[in-house]
Amino acid sequence: MKKYIPNLITLCNLFSGSLAVIFAVQGNLVAAAFFVALGIFFDFFDGLAARALDVKSDVGLQLDSLADVVTSGVVPGIVMFQLFTMALPGDDGVKQWTADTNWLEFTFNPLALFGLLIILGSAYRLAKFNVDDRQTDSFIGLPTPANALLILSLPLILTYQPNSFATGIILNEWFLFALTIISVIILNAELPLFALKFKNWGFKGNEIRYIFLILCVVLIVLFQFLAIPMIILSYVLLSLIKS
Repeated sequence: MKKYIPNLITLCNLFSGSLAVIFAVQGNLVAAAFFVALGIFFDFFDGLAARALDVKSDVGLQLDSLADVVTSGVVPGIVMFQLFTMALPGDDGVKQWTADTNWLEFTFNPLALFGLLIILGSAYRLAKFNVDDRQTDSFIGLPTPANALLILSLPLILTYQPNSFATGIILNEWFLFALTIISVIILNAELPLFALKFKNWGFKGNEIRYIFLILCVVLIVLFQFLAIPMIILSYVLLSLIKS
Protein backbone atom coordinates (compact mmCIF):
# COMPACT_ATOMS: atom_id res chain seq x y z
CA MET A 1 0.00 0.00 0.00
CA LYS A 2 2.83 2.38 0.82
CA LYS A 3 4.06 2.30 -2.78
CA TYR A 4 1.01 4.34 -3.82
CA ILE A 5 1.59 7.17 -1.33
CA PRO A 6 4.15 9.16 -3.40
CA ASN A 7 2.01 8.88 -6.53
CA LEU A 8 -1.04 10.05 -4.58
CA ILE A 9 0.92 13.12 -3.48
CA THR A 10 1.95 13.70 -7.10
CA LEU A 11 -1.70 13.52 -8.16
CA CYS A 12 -2.46 16.20 -5.56
CA ASN A 13 0.13 18.33 -7.37
CA LEU A 14 -1.64 17.67 -10.68
CA PHE A 15 -5.05 18.49 -9.19
CA SER A 16 -3.72 21.75 -7.74
CA GLY A 17 -2.21 22.63 -11.12
CA SER A 18 -5.50 21.88 -12.87
CA LEU A 19 -7.35 24.26 -10.55
CA ALA A 20 -4.63 26.85 -11.21
CA VAL A 21 -5.21 26.49 -14.96
CA ILE A 22 -8.92 27.21 -14.51
CA PHE A 23 -8.25 30.32 -12.44
CA ALA A 24 -5.50 31.53 -14.79
CA VAL A 25 -7.79 31.22 -17.83
CA GLN A 26 -10.46 33.17 -15.95
CA GLY A 27 -7.92 35.91 -15.19
CA ASN A 28 -7.81 35.24 -11.44
CA LEU A 29 -4.02 35.20 -11.30
CA VAL A 30 -3.79 35.45 -7.51
CA ALA A 31 -5.81 32.25 -7.05
CA ALA A 32 -3.72 30.62 -9.80
CA ALA A 33 -0.56 31.57 -7.92
CA PHE A 34 -1.94 30.06 -4.70
CA PHE A 35 -2.70 26.70 -6.32
CA VAL A 36 0.65 26.64 -8.12
CA ALA A 37 2.38 27.17 -4.77
CA LEU A 38 0.26 24.35 -3.30
CA GLY A 39 1.19 22.11 -6.22
CA ILE A 40 4.89 22.86 -5.76
CA PHE A 41 4.49 22.00 -2.07
CA PHE A 42 3.15 18.55 -3.05
CA ASP A 43 5.88 18.24 -5.69
CA PHE A 44 8.55 18.72 -3.02
CA PHE A 45 7.10 16.07 -0.72
CA ASP A 46 6.34 13.33 -3.25
CA GLY A 47 10.06 12.83 -3.82
CA LEU A 48 10.75 12.87 -0.09
CA ALA A 49 8.03 10.29 0.47
CA ALA A 50 9.38 8.04 -2.28
CA ARG A 51 12.88 8.13 -0.80
CA ALA A 52 11.69 7.72 2.78
CA LEU A 53 9.48 4.74 1.91
CA ASP A 54 12.01 3.37 -0.61
CA VAL A 55 9.33 3.02 -3.27
CA LYS A 56 10.84 5.01 -6.15
CA SER A 57 9.54 3.85 -9.54
CA ASP A 58 9.69 4.72 -13.22
CA VAL A 59 5.95 5.37 -13.20
CA GLY A 60 6.39 7.83 -10.36
CA LEU A 61 9.13 9.63 -12.28
CA GLN A 62 6.97 10.01 -15.38
CA LEU A 63 3.88 10.99 -13.38
CA ASP A 64 5.88 13.64 -11.55
CA SER A 65 6.96 15.26 -14.81
CA LEU A 66 3.45 15.10 -16.26
CA ALA A 67 2.10 16.88 -13.19
CA ASP A 68 4.87 19.47 -13.38
CA VAL A 69 4.05 20.19 -17.03
CA VAL A 70 0.64 21.40 -15.85
CA THR A 71 1.51 23.08 -12.56
CA SER A 72 4.89 24.56 -13.48
CA GLY A 73 4.51 24.79 -17.26
CA VAL A 74 0.97 25.39 -18.49
CA VAL A 75 -0.04 27.72 -15.66
CA PRO A 76 2.93 30.15 -15.88
CA GLY A 77 2.47 30.14 -19.66
CA ILE A 78 -1.17 31.17 -19.34
CA VAL A 79 -0.28 33.76 -16.69
CA MET A 80 2.33 35.25 -19.01
CA PHE A 81 -0.32 35.30 -21.77
CA GLN A 82 -2.65 37.22 -19.43
CA LEU A 83 0.10 39.69 -18.53
CA PHE A 84 0.79 40.24 -22.23
CA THR A 85 -2.93 40.83 -22.77
CA MET A 86 -2.86 43.57 -20.12
CA ALA A 87 0.35 45.09 -21.43
CA LEU A 88 -0.11 45.07 -25.19
CA PRO A 89 -1.87 48.00 -26.87
CA GLY A 90 -5.02 47.51 -28.89
CA ASP A 91 -8.77 47.45 -28.61
CA ASP A 92 -10.91 44.68 -27.18
CA GLY A 93 -11.27 42.79 -30.44
CA VAL A 94 -8.21 42.04 -32.51
CA LYS A 95 -9.51 39.56 -35.07
CA GLN A 96 -7.92 37.41 -37.75
CA TRP A 97 -9.19 34.97 -40.37
CA THR A 98 -12.87 35.88 -40.08
CA ALA A 99 -13.69 36.51 -43.74
CA ASP A 100 -16.05 33.60 -44.26
CA THR A 101 -16.48 31.97 -40.85
CA ASN A 102 -16.04 32.88 -37.20
CA TRP A 103 -14.46 29.61 -36.11
CA LEU A 104 -11.15 31.35 -35.32
CA GLU A 105 -11.69 34.77 -33.82
CA PHE A 106 -9.14 36.45 -31.59
CA THR A 107 -10.57 38.69 -28.90
CA PHE A 108 -7.04 39.45 -27.71
CA ASN A 109 -3.85 40.75 -29.24
CA PRO A 110 -2.31 37.71 -31.02
CA LEU A 111 1.15 38.79 -29.83
CA ALA A 112 0.08 37.68 -26.35
CA LEU A 113 0.45 34.10 -27.58
CA PHE A 114 4.20 34.65 -27.31
CA GLY A 115 3.86 33.99 -23.58
CA LEU A 116 2.88 30.39 -24.29
CA LEU A 117 6.50 29.69 -25.25
CA ILE A 118 7.03 29.16 -21.52
CA ILE A 119 4.85 26.04 -21.76
CA LEU A 120 6.96 24.66 -24.59
CA GLY A 121 10.25 25.46 -22.85
CA SER A 122 9.04 23.88 -19.60
CA ALA A 123 7.85 20.70 -21.32
CA TYR A 124 11.16 20.32 -23.14
CA ARG A 125 13.10 20.88 -19.90
CA LEU A 126 11.07 18.21 -18.09
CA ALA A 127 11.53 15.72 -20.93
CA LYS A 128 15.30 16.25 -20.80
CA PHE A 129 15.27 15.83 -17.01
CA ASN A 130 13.73 12.37 -17.29
CA VAL A 131 16.55 11.05 -19.49
CA ASP A 132 19.48 13.00 -18.01
CA ASP A 133 21.35 10.94 -15.40
CA ARG A 134 23.42 13.98 -14.40
CA GLN A 135 20.49 15.48 -12.48
CA THR A 136 20.16 13.07 -9.59
CA ASP A 137 21.72 15.35 -6.95
CA SER A 138 21.71 18.67 -8.80
CA PHE A 139 20.04 20.37 -11.75
CA ILE A 140 21.10 21.36 -15.25
CA GLY A 141 19.02 24.41 -16.10
CA LEU A 142 16.49 26.19 -13.91
CA PRO A 143 13.90 23.77 -12.44
CA THR A 144 10.38 24.39 -13.70
CA PRO A 145 8.93 25.06 -10.20
CA ALA A 146 11.46 27.87 -9.67
CA ASN A 147 10.58 29.36 -13.04
CA ALA A 148 6.86 29.07 -12.24
CA LEU A 149 7.34 30.94 -8.97
CA LEU A 150 9.23 33.67 -10.82
CA ILE A 151 6.39 34.18 -13.33
CA LEU A 152 3.62 33.88 -10.71
CA SER A 153 5.32 36.47 -8.51
CA LEU A 154 4.51 39.18 -11.08
CA PRO A 155 0.71 39.29 -10.58
CA LEU A 156 1.24 38.99 -6.82
CA ILE A 157 3.49 42.06 -6.87
CA LEU A 158 0.93 43.93 -8.98
CA THR A 159 -1.85 43.02 -6.53
CA TYR A 160 -0.23 43.28 -3.11
CA GLN A 161 2.74 45.61 -3.60
CA PRO A 162 1.64 47.99 -6.34
CA ASN A 163 3.80 50.98 -7.14
CA SER A 164 4.27 52.93 -10.32
CA PHE A 165 7.83 51.69 -10.87
CA ALA A 166 7.10 47.96 -10.49
CA THR A 167 3.84 48.20 -12.43
CA GLY A 168 5.54 50.10 -15.23
CA ILE A 169 8.15 47.36 -15.60
CA ILE A 170 5.87 44.33 -15.24
CA LEU A 171 3.26 45.64 -17.67
CA ASN A 172 5.82 46.69 -20.25
CA GLU A 173 5.48 44.42 -23.29
CA TRP A 174 9.22 44.54 -24.02
CA PHE A 175 10.00 43.39 -20.48
CA LEU A 176 7.55 40.50 -20.91
CA PHE A 177 9.05 39.55 -24.29
CA ALA A 178 12.55 39.57 -22.76
CA LEU A 179 11.47 37.62 -19.66
CA THR A 180 9.76 34.97 -21.78
CA ILE A 181 12.86 34.45 -23.90
CA ILE A 182 15.18 34.40 -20.88
CA SER A 183 12.84 31.97 -19.12
CA VAL A 184 12.88 29.48 -22.00
CA ILE A 185 16.66 29.76 -22.35
CA ILE A 186 17.53 29.40 -18.68
CA LEU A 187 15.18 26.42 -18.30
CA ASN A 188 17.17 24.51 -20.90
CA ALA A 189 20.66 25.99 -20.57
CA GLU A 190 23.65 23.86 -19.60
CA LEU A 191 23.69 25.68 -16.28
CA PRO A 192 24.62 23.61 -13.19
CA LEU A 193 22.41 24.47 -10.21
CA PHE A 194 22.44 22.95 -6.74
CA ALA A 195 19.41 21.09 -5.41
CA LEU A 196 17.87 21.48 -1.96
CA LYS A 197 18.42 17.81 -1.20
CA PHE A 198 20.03 17.22 2.21
CA LYS A 199 21.79 13.87 2.61
CA ASN A 200 22.43 14.91 6.22
CA TRP A 201 21.60 17.96 8.35
CA GLY A 202 25.18 18.96 9.14
CA PHE A 203 26.52 22.30 7.98
CA LYS A 204 29.58 20.78 6.32
CA GLY A 205 28.75 19.85 2.78
CA ASN A 206 25.48 21.79 2.93
CA GLU A 207 26.95 25.29 3.33
CA ILE A 208 25.47 26.65 0.11
CA ARG A 209 22.02 25.27 0.94
CA TYR A 210 21.91 26.79 4.43
CA ILE A 211 23.19 30.14 3.15
CA PHE A 212 20.50 30.13 0.47
CA LEU A 213 17.71 29.24 2.92
CA ILE A 214 18.77 31.98 5.35
CA LEU A 215 18.93 34.44 2.46
CA CYS A 216 15.42 33.42 1.39
CA VAL A 217 14.00 34.11 4.84
CA VAL A 218 15.72 37.51 5.07
CA LEU A 219 14.55 38.59 1.61
CA ILE A 220 10.95 37.47 2.20
CA VAL A 221 10.78 39.32 5.52
CA LEU A 222 12.17 42.50 3.96
CA PHE A 223 10.51 42.49 0.53
CA GLN A 224 7.54 40.06 0.62
CA PHE A 225 6.56 39.10 -2.96
CA LEU A 226 9.24 41.33 -4.45
CA ALA A 227 11.70 38.90 -2.85
CA ILE A 228 10.78 36.05 -5.21
CA PRO A 229 12.65 37.37 -8.30
CA MET A 230 15.57 38.24 -5.99
CA ILE A 231 15.57 34.69 -4.60
CA ILE A 232 15.61 33.12 -8.07
CA LEU A 233 18.48 35.40 -9.11
CA SER A 234 20.35 34.59 -5.88
CA TYR A 235 19.83 30.86 -6.53
CA VAL A 236 21.45 31.13 -9.95
CA LEU A 237 24.31 33.32 -8.70
CA LEU A 238 25.07 31.08 -5.70
CA SER A 239 25.06 28.03 -8.00
CA LEU A 240 27.55 29.73 -10.30
CA ILE A 241 29.76 30.58 -7.30
CA LYS A 242 29.56 26.97 -6.08
CA SER A 243 30.46 25.71 -9.54
